[in-house]
Amino acid sequence: MTTAPERLLLRLEWKVVRRLDGRLQGAHRTAHRGSGIDFTGVRAYSDGDDARHIDWNVTARLDEPHLRVFTEDRELTVWLVLDRSASMAAGRPGRGKHDVLAELALVLARLFGRGGNRVGALLFDTGTPRVVPPGTSRRHALRIGAELERTAEARGGTTTDLAEMLDAAGRLARRRALIVVLSDFIGDGDWERSLQRLARRHEVVALRIVDTADDVLPEVGLIVVEDAETGEQLVVDSADPLLRVRFRAAVDARDARLAAGMRRAGVPVHRIDTDRDLAEALVEVVARTRDRSS
Repeated sequence: MTTAPERLLLRLEWKVVRRLDGRLQGAHRTAHRGSGIDFTGVRAYSDGDDARHIDWNVTARLDEPHLRVFTEDRELTVWLVLDRSASMAAGRPGRGKHDVLAELALVLARLFGRGGNRVGALLFDTGTPRVVPPGTSRRHALRIGAELERTAEARGGTTTDLAEMLDAAGRLARRRALIVVLSDFIGDGDWERSLQRLARRHEVVALRIVDTADDVLPEVGLIVVEDAETGEQLVVDSADPLLRVRFRAAVDARDARLAAGMRRAGVPVHRIDTDRDLAEALVEVVARTRDRSS
């Protein structure tokens, strides 16, 4: 009997992974050397070459400067930082933010794993983070899916500490890695400083998962508004023009703070809307990443 993660991955492999396979591998080619470097030969020195790579034995024998040539190991260790806090439950049944996060995590684990990269996951809520050590196989992607399913009902009732989530990722990734943060970035903490520390050591990409409920106040009269992180409730008149103006201003200010913090840290942030086709959204992410690195 197939499990829920297996059924989900089968569907995603058919609808998304096949469309993206091969595109993702060239999108994140870090400027830093990998952990493995293979010696492949020597060549004549040219102006502008790094003199530190001169092979002095060959140079002395041929009486002409020659360089050692290396092939870098391009395999990455990828860490998926998965926000499992209460605010990620927002959205319509079957297509809420936590559903989209699960789909993204499985797709990314499968795509990077197929390229020979090792993928690990940090599942962070308001309790003890869960860690899935890096691996490459399809079974490993399913293990991440199973952990996501286990944490689906284990969310706490306090506001997410975004700084602690990023710091936990930094403590976990001891060697240079590609870190993909999947979150709605709704929470507290001096996350910008933590993000800057993380980005100094690793290549970091943020996928911000957004639902319409995050940005739009429905105009339906009296409604009960609940803080998804704390559970605090308040009755408001959604048709009140002043309330709607204040709500819009708060949303705009939140988005501006997030964009500015990401920009100062040098971290690209990509918006993934819950009502967007996942394959199209990821193709756009890859295209923007390549444009940024070219």
